[in-house]
Amino acid sequence: MMADRSDIHDRLAASLRAARKARGLSLDAIAKLSGVSRSMVSQIERGESSPTVATLWALTQALQLDFAGLLEGRPAPGIEVTRAGTTPVIQRSGVTIRILSAPESVGRHEVYDLTFAPAARLLSESHSPGCREHLTVLEGRLSVRSGDAVETLGAGDVARYPADRPHEIAAEDAAARAILIVQDS
Repeated sequence: MMADRSDIHDRLAASLRAARKARGLSLDAIAKLSGVSRSMVSQIERGESSPTVATLWALTQALQLDFAGLLEGRPAPGIEVTRAGTTPVIQRSGVTIRILSAPESVGRHEVYDLTFAPAARLLSESHSPGCREHLTVLEGRLSVRSGDAVETLGAGDVARYPADRPHEIAAEDAAARAILIVQDS
């Protein structure tokens, strides 16, 4: 027998709200991660809106929930996989930024795969007090500036530096690739 519409809304609302809170995400954070507006997420969580499949898909991907078991309460598989073609990617000033960290870790512990075009620069404003970055160069050469300090790194080098001040990572005249871990205190 199929559940009635209000029962489905109630279970959906409760499942999404519980998953968001379990991951310590605010409405603003899940909106940013999923691309679904904050007001829509709020309406869904209150059972006041019937989301489209596309909206549910975006929310379940951002929350790393099992879409098929969303209403049945089935747990997600023990190994969570994000396939290469579905990894979120940002293009910024000649730098390709692949987001490797889980959505629930945003603002606490973030991992990025950075690919720099020749002479590309990634400029960042100050992050929260105590925030640090850990940069490992995989290919090429990069310079790192944190405040007034500057270092040049080659493949295999690791730099750890304060990110609670303006900072920059820049490629020299050739392409470069690195892994960046941002760790908030």
